[in-house]
Amino acid sequence: MGLELPPIDAGGLSQRMSIAWLRCRRRSMAPYRPPPPPRHTRSSTGSAPPIYWRKLLTRNTVAVGRRAWMTCGVACTALVVAACGSAGGGSGADDPTSEADPEVPAAEAAPGLLSTVDESLAPGGTLDLQVHIDAVGATGLDPQWADLASSWQVMGLVYETLVTVGPDFEVEPMLAESWEQPDDTTYVFHLRSGVEFSNGREMTADDVVGSLERLLELGSVWTGQLGPVESVSATDDATVEVVLAEPYTPFLAALANVPAAILPMREVADGTVDLDTTMLGTGPFVVEDHRPDVSWRFARNEGYWHPDQPALDGIDISIVPQEGSRIAALRDGSASMITLGNVDAPQVLGGVPQVEVLSQASTDYYYLMLNSQAPDSPFADPRVRQAINLAVDRQRIADAALGGLVNPTGVTPVGLPGACEPGDLPSATGDLDAARALLSEAGADDLTFQLSIFSTEPAPAVAQVIEQSLREIGVSVEIEQLEEASWAGKVYGAAPAEFDAALSWFAGYADPGMVTKWWNPDVAGFNLGFMAADDELSSLIDAVNTAPPGPDREQLMADLCAAVEADAQMLPLVTRPIAVGYRADAISPTVYATEGYGNPLRRLAETRSGQQ
Repeated sequence: MGLELPPIDAGGLSQRMSIAWLRCRRRSMAPYRPPPPPRHTRSSTGSAPPIYWRKLLTRNTVAVGRRAWMTCGVACTALVVAACGSAGGGSGADDPTSEADPEVPAAEAAPGLLSTVDESLAPGGTLDLQVHIDAVGATGLDPQWADLASSWQVMGLVYETLVTVGPDFEVEPMLAESWEQPDDTTYVFHLRSGVEFSNGREMTADDVVGSLERLLELGSVWTGQLGPVESVSATDDATVEVVLAEPYTPFLAALANVPAAILPMREVADGTVDLDTTMLGTGPFVVEDHRPDVSWRFARNEGYWHPDQPALDGIDISIVPQEGSRIAALRDGSASMITLGNVDAPQVLGGVPQVEVLSQASTDYYYLMLNSQAPDSPFADPRVRQAINLAVDRQRIADAALGGLVNPTGVTPVGLPGACEPGDLPSATGDLDAARALLSEAGADDLTFQLSIFSTEPAPAVAQVIEQSLREIGVSVEIEQLEEASWAGKVYGAAPAEFDAALSWFAGYADPGMVTKWWNPDVAGFNLGFMAADDELSSLIDAVNTAPPGPDREQLMADLCAAVEADAQMLPLVTRPIAVGYRADAISPTVYATEGYGNPLRRLAETRSGQQ
């Protein structure tokens, strides 16, 4: 869901679906079928984000330089040490790339893009990519169970959906070359001709029908995002009709993510493909090799339907948890692209010729979980949770921990059309006196609790600001840093959950109502161990995803944002920065300026290396 495991993740999802929870859910629990929401209306997509949000779309080209953001502390220390001391790092004369290579300017980016592929470069070559985690290897290869944005990034190289999301979140054709809506509850998809799975078999309408029906019956987290689907049928070999029980605003946006991928259902049915162990899709690449937690190797899908893609012969992905090591590899040229988590990365890489760092604006956001379900938890009292909500300084998190690259947000991701205004919410008042009064009323003047976080940057920096904010109202916070699998097991591995408070992030998606569904534990499932369902909140979530775009829906979203802060079991904080670094002398990629599904690698098939 974009839950995300420690960014890890969405992820999602993330947002986060834990590895431990996924394994438990899949192997030992009966699947649940979320109840359909009351009424939902189709989404209006394609609106551009507001001007203030576009100002955050920062293109960081190291040759030009960039103003020095931010703070010292854990984030700065870790990256300075990594840059100066990591093997293969160094600068100046110690950097083998710094002596003679001339600058290679990136291709001029088109609107909505941070970088546009240089199509004058010859196709071919292999991309050496380094990422921080192998979430796919940990949670299984079935895309319909994939709830982590880290998984979506890898699975998106093999699997494709009926529709996809373009720049500024507009829904675009993919395996469906067009569609129409005869009425508010009917969608007719016309399938692209000449599409084959990587085994050479042509994709048919039966594969589409079977894939969507399987997802609806599976009871995975993404099942709840599809809405009240009443029927899926093939009207001929190239046309699929989906009928909803009631209108549902985010339907197309929900179809645009990897869990809704079209699967080879004939092979699944006859048992020749096991989706838990084999990835077989219509996408631009095929898996050649996978060593869990070590590496992936992908080769070009020679039968891919797009005539000019993939431009690469292959992609080699190395799993490198330490960001300093990934940065060192980019510096010395052993990696041509890396994912980045720390907002100081542009400064660390600022003296390296041929290196560019691209920062995406994102609808993803961090959130704080307060466990109301643990025995004797102080957070069972809503006054205590509301006090925490008032005291946590979102703007300080944005500025001090995340370098001014992000914004405070409500539950509807700031920047998406119709989302609520975070400045109108109680959390924006910073009313510390009211927070202290709530604690006093609840008998929690000497509140102490543990905040469990994953160690991946920038989560430690975010946690430090939370601790400093709460200290101002007399609350003592002990920060517990865990490696990602341990963090996931602690947060999602038991019911009731075995933590006091925890930090994570969600993917924000392309429709502002989608992520709000995770505030209904009966739909989300992953948070049943630490969050109680609230009937009023759940009704507002349904209403938001019912109303058509316009003033009425915007008012409902404003009401929902306020209700989430009053409930205060999961507290939206600030949006999440996404960054990638690449060598301009090795590759030319296309990278979106905005991203809503936690996937900066969305158009990797277009990347060119100029190598033969």
